[in-house]
Amino acid sequence: MDTPKILIVDDSPMTRSLLSRQLKRFGSRVTHAKDGQEGLEIALSETFDLIISDVNMPRMDGFTFCKEVKNNPVTRGVPVIMLSSQDNDQDIDKGFQSGAAAYVSKAEAKQELRATVERVLEQFKSHRRHLILVVDDSPTVRTLVRKGLEAAGFQASAAKDGKEAIARIEESRPDLILSDINMPVMDGIEFCKTVHENADWASIPFVTMSANSDRATMRRMLEWGASAYLVKPFNLEQLVITIEKLLSDHFLIILKDKQRLEGERGMMLASITSLITALEARDHYTRGHSEAVALLISKMASQMGLGPEEIDSLGIAGRLHDIGKIGVPDNILLKPGHLSEAEFSIVRQHPLTGASILGSIPSIHELIPVIRYHHERFDGKGYPDGLKGDQIPLWARMTSVADTYDALTSDRPYRRGMSQGKALSIIEDVRNTQLCPDCVDVFIKFIFDFEESGASIQRSLGSKLLSCQV
Repeated sequence: MDTPKILIVDDSPMTRSLLSRQLKRFGSRVTHAKDGQEGLEIALSETFDLIISDVNMPRMDGFTFCKEVKNNPVTRGVPVIMLSSQDNDQDIDKGFQSGAAAYVSKAEAKQELRATVERVLEQFKSHRRHLILVVDDSPTVRTLVRKGLEAAGFQASAAKDGKEAIARIEESRPDLILSDINMPVMDGIEFCKTVHENADWASIPFVTMSANSDRATMRRMLEWGASAYLVKPFNLEQLVITIEKLLSDHFLIILKDKQRLEGERGMMLASITSLITALEARDHYTRGHSEAVALLISKMASQMGLGPEEIDSLGIAGRLHDIGKIGVPDNILLKPGHLSEAEFSIVRQHPLTGASILGSIPSIHELIPVIRYHHERFDGKGYPDGLKGDQIPLWARMTSVADTYDALTSDRPYRRGMSQGKALSIIEDVRNTQLCPDCVDVFIKFIFDFEESGASIQRSLGSKLLSCQV
């Protein structure tokens, strides 16, 4: 847990001291106030993660203090725990009605306070990450619901009808939508259908709130994609509990889908990697080429400061970039001499073949440009589409540099592999013509930094090649 900043509001110096010691033991920063009036002034002048307030205090009691905190936009999102010796049902209910997030008896504070503080802090931390869109033609309803959500720690935005709500979604995608049914311009039914017809919005939980308690209407809204139906007037606490449940369930569904997709992607990539290994086994000269290119691109990406996910994706792209060569016959792929124009035209098809093989797999859609465009040239004289300069996607331009280097330094049927120095000299010569100058600069800097660190790129590629052959 991050170090929480907590305000204690209590008229007893002894209670403030005891609470302060208890809270500081688990890393909290604590500020004191001796009554509700002073507590409100401090709360408005500083930022707090949590407020713990007594009930019976002079000048301003705890219930009034809590209401003032929840009515002020500056402090509305700060959770309040009521701590009192008055623990009968009537007082507890009064505490929750005033906006408290929890109510703890002073007699049980030693055993329960820490767990309650941690629970409330975690709950409100979660709430602050979520944006709720409130859609209703009544300004009163919009204001009340929005204030209630903000008091519970959520971010909230509002719209007066479905059309305005769509504009709000386009500006900032909400995590949940609360919508009335009967509204002008675009009613809740049409709005709900519009949201669920959009692939990017269809997964947003949609809650209908309406004075119409007709069972048929409820069922129709649920069929059209609504996740829940609340009948007005409803209790704001009921609304918050419903939202918490929906967001929790939604998160678990997303997490399970992500785990499923990652598992499927892993199995699919393992199958394709096996296919690449089998493809490269046709020619011992190019064995390990894809793994070497993957290593080089990953190092370039790291040099450029790209994030872990991009580096991982680029590594996968490097391993898959030549998969289209599965469509090139052995008598052409393994030919020891120079290819005829007709033979080379067949080889030039391999980027299109690879893109076609992998193009139907949604989870690697972002990698397809690498497969298709890694033989494009910066001067526009490459294949298959003759793209030029920045028309070529960055990842494909990076792959071209790594591909060229490994091809130059590897043995081929028609020549021995070049030294690193000679390969780098050739790469420098073709910057701005065959290769992207920026990517060449990144590659050469990575090579020199790598060598200066005491490592050797040739040794690294050699070990990578050896691991592929085993």
